[in-house]
Amino acid sequence: MQRRRLRVSSLSLMRWLLSCAIGAIALGALMAVHQCEIGCRRWGGELRWAQELAPPKLSKLPTSTQKLGGAKEVSQFKKLWKPPSRRDFVPCVEPTSSYLPRSESRGYLLVYANGGLNQMRAGICDMVAVARLINATLVVPRLDKNSFWQDSSNFSDVFDEEHFIHSLSSDVKIIKKLPKELKGTTKAIMQFRSWSGVEYYQDEISRLWDDYLVILAAKSDSRLANNKLPSDIQKLRCRAFYKALRFAPQIEALGKLLVERMRSYGPYIALHLRYEKDMLAFSGCTYGLSPAEADELARIRENISYWKVKDIDPQEQRTKGYCPLTPKEVGIFLSSLGYPSNTPVYVAAGEIYGGDSHMAELEARFPILMSKEKLASADELKPFSHYASQMAALDYIVSVESDVFIPSYSGNMARAVEGHRRFLGHRKTITPDRKTLVRLFDKINQGSLKEGKKLSDAISEIHKRRQGSPRKRRGPISGSKGAQRFRTEEPFYENPLPDCLCRRQESQEWNGSLANS
Repeated sequence: MQRRRLRVSSLSLMRWLLSCAIGAIALGALMAVHQCEIGCRRWGGELRWAQELAPPKLSKLPTSTQKLGGAKEVSQFKKLWKPPSRRDFVPCVEPTSSYLPRSESRGYLLVYANGGLNQMRAGICDMVAVARLINATLVVPRLDKNSFWQDSSNFSDVFDEEHFIHSLSSDVKIIKKLPKELKGTTKAIMQFRSWSGVEYYQDEISRLWDDYLVILAAKSDSRLANNKLPSDIQKLRCRAFYKALRFAPQIEALGKLLVERMRSYGPYIALHLRYEKDMLAFSGCTYGLSPAEADELARIRENISYWKVKDIDPQEQRTKGYCPLTPKEVGIFLSSLGYPSNTPVYVAAGEIYGGDSHMAELEARFPILMSKEKLASADELKPFSHYASQMAALDYIVSVESDVFIPSYSGNMARAVEGHRRFLGHRKTITPDRKTLVRLFDKINQGSLKEGKKLSDAISEIHKRRQGSPRKRRGPISGSKGAQRFRTEEPFYENPLPDCLCRRQESQEWNGSLANS
């Protein structure tokens, strides 16, 4: 009887223990599910947020994972991306010991900047120097709203206005608007003489203060000489261009984001593909276009009154190297330099004339062909999309930060980016020799030359010394005279050496002498 009771008690205990175990398992499972729901919901939310940051187009693109085999391939890969030696050159833009505090203002300088983004940038920085030379208070310049692009942007839409004013306060007084009491005053409206030196501004223009309180500069481009200016004026131009005139915060932010997204594919080339309607119409370059497209460009050139040259021989333009490379030619060029097909390429450009029909062969060679429209979502681009200068500013940022920059044409943006990259440490910039390349491309079209090692060796050899290494800014072509002499000079902002770059040792010695003066 006692044993039976013990068996019953043991059985009850086992049942109780089993029930407890089942309950504990169920409770643990319930808690795990609840925790998973919380954690998974949180993780899922983070994932959705990340997906919203990266535009959907990115997920459809191939990756640029480089599979490097032997030492030779590794060496070749490094060579493709290696920047030229900067030869110890560093920026040296601080004023010299003889630079005086700004003088008392004699009047106000109004500036109407003309042209596209980079033409205006160069002109604005030159006007900072002009204001210094004539002891003027500079009114924040007005941007061109009547150019081909019909951009309604104001200065503060494109540039960081507060930074521009305050960073140059030791050099020039800058104000946002002309004082109300002077708005109706008679102004001296001038088109300053092109490529002028100190004497012109200090002698001829400064005399205007005797009769006027306001001088209006109707144009800002190329109004200051490239060379033979005082060292401190040249350094001021560089401080204005490379430090003071930075883009508006919202442009800088998106530009940096585009750079990050581009870098996610690895080292990248920024290609300034100047194959837009305005460029082709202005230059009269029609190679590779249909007859209908060529006629459209001729009509545009005829109807724009301030484009003075109407009749242009397209074949002669191309033979002389005056035309931008076509997208197809750029593809051959990049391949011949040794860049593999999985190289990420950022196309810095407006709308390419002819669209996909002209881009197909380039994209077939380099499928990771990106642009701001592919890297950014429609919502991200919306605040800038109707303003050509703001969209160009995004391209400028991505181009300056690229591992390699290649312009298909030497226009204002190409020159500005090249100069900026030189200033930042002579980053690799390959400038195509268009005149020589056209002859090679014509041989390919005629069947007398094929793509391969012979072409690759020829193109690589031609461009071995065209990769942005330090050199002194080129002066005028020998024998040129008058205005033509200045036109043949290398623009100041294309190459700020020697005025704003010096050897590291020289820079250290110079800074030491300033500290002791």
